[in-house]
This record gives sequence, C-alpha cells and structure tokens, in this order.
Amino acid sequence: MRTIFISDLHLSGQRPDKVQTFQTLLDRAAGQVDALYILGDLFEVWVGDDDDTPPNPEILEAMREFSGRGTPLYVMHGNRDFFMGEGFVGKTGCMLLADPHAADLYGTRVLLMHGDLLCTQDTDYLAFRRKVRALPWQQRFLSRPLWVRKAIGRYARWRSRHASRRKADYIIDVEQASVETTMRAHGVHLLIHGHTHRPAIHDFELGGAPARRIVLGDWYVQDSVLVCDAAGQRLMTVSEFLAGPD
Repeated sequence: MRTIFISDLHLSGQRPDKVQTFQTLLDRAAGQVDALYILGDLFEVWVGDDDDTPPNPEILEAMREFSGRGTPLYVMHGNRDFFMGEGFVGKTGCMLLADPHAADLYGTRVLLMHGDLLCTQDTDYLAFRRKVRALPWQQRFLSRPLWVRKAIGRYARWRSRHASRRKADYIIDVEQASVETTMRAHGVHLLIHGHTHRPAIHDFELGGAPARRIVLGDWYVQDSVLVCDAAGQRLMTVSEFLAGPD
C-alpha cells in the first residue's frame, strides 16, 4: 500500500478543473491508499466553516465520501485556510494536524509541515502570521458577518500577491539552517512540506547521517503528489498517479 501527500491546491470557483482533479484523486485513492495527507492551502481562501461559497460544499462532500470509505484523511492548516475548525472536521471526516506534526511512515519517523514556518528570513510575514493565529484575533474575525469576512479575504489575497512580488526569492523560500534546526529538534531525518511551490527532493547530511527534505508542488500548474511506501518516496503529477495501477 501507499500513503500520498498533497499541498497548495488553492481550490476555488475560478479553477473548476483543479476541483475536478481533486475529486478524481479522492475517488481513485479511496480504499487504495493507507492515508491521504493535505499539508495546507487546500483552498485559495477560507474565511470560516460557514463559508458555503461554491464549490466549497461539493469539495467538502467529496472529502466526506473519501473518509467515509475508511481511508484516513489528514489536513494541516496552511497560510490561506487556517480558519478551518471543528465545523470543517465534522463536514469532511478529516483529522486536523498541528504544524509541525511528527508521524511514522513505514518505519521512518517523518516531520510534516506546511512550510511557512521555515521561511525565517520573511520576518514581515512571520509577524503577520503570529498576529492572525492568535485566538483573540481569530475570535474577532469570525464574529463578523460572512460577507465582511469574504471581502477581507479577497483584500488579503490581493495584498499577499503584491507583497510576494516585491520580495527576493531567498526571502520567501525556506532557510536551510531553520530546516536543520527543526529536524534536529524533532529527531527526524525526513521532512515533508509545501508552501514554496518549488517541488524537489533535497538530500543532505544532518548530524553525520543522510537526511532528506521533500517539497510538494502547488496545483496552479504542477498538480504535484508525493507517493510513499516501504520502498521510498516519489514525486509525481496527479495525472501520473491516476495513470498507475488501481
């Protein structure tokens, strides 16, 4: 059997083809994999569990059908959808993971992250992250009417795009020193994350032993999926995964 990981799908009504790709992946993978992990940014924006903007209801229903067929579904918050809460869990049957989260992957201890916490040179973003992840701030935001939250979400997305364009690549990428410090702190030699939209497998040495950092690609153009089994890890496209044996 296999375990699959995806991240940074950024699903929205503006990209119905990606919604369909996600639904197809869920349908084909249900009962055929040991687990599915979504490591953040499943949605382009998520302003609360009451957001029924299409295609959100059909996405949640597809996830519910997947988990209902007995395959564990794990979801981690990203920087776009950190308002997913107990309502989201109830509608999908998923299990929300803390970031970071350590797990056993076929006998290997692995650390799972969205990846934004590793971008330690982007101090402006990390300060913003601390503010919006604070419980009082979130409570105030979620107490506002849905239409207000949607408007704030659209503005935040616009602002984020423009801010990223002004930053050098090294600022918005992960910092290797932070990677190594985090892996040492959790006692792992395998790290899987998304966020940067730069899919790759990075092999290096950590504490005198081989270590690996696997970066999941986004679903804007890459449709990335990581397939893991007892033999190792393989990055591929969703099309390649779907074309394989059932």
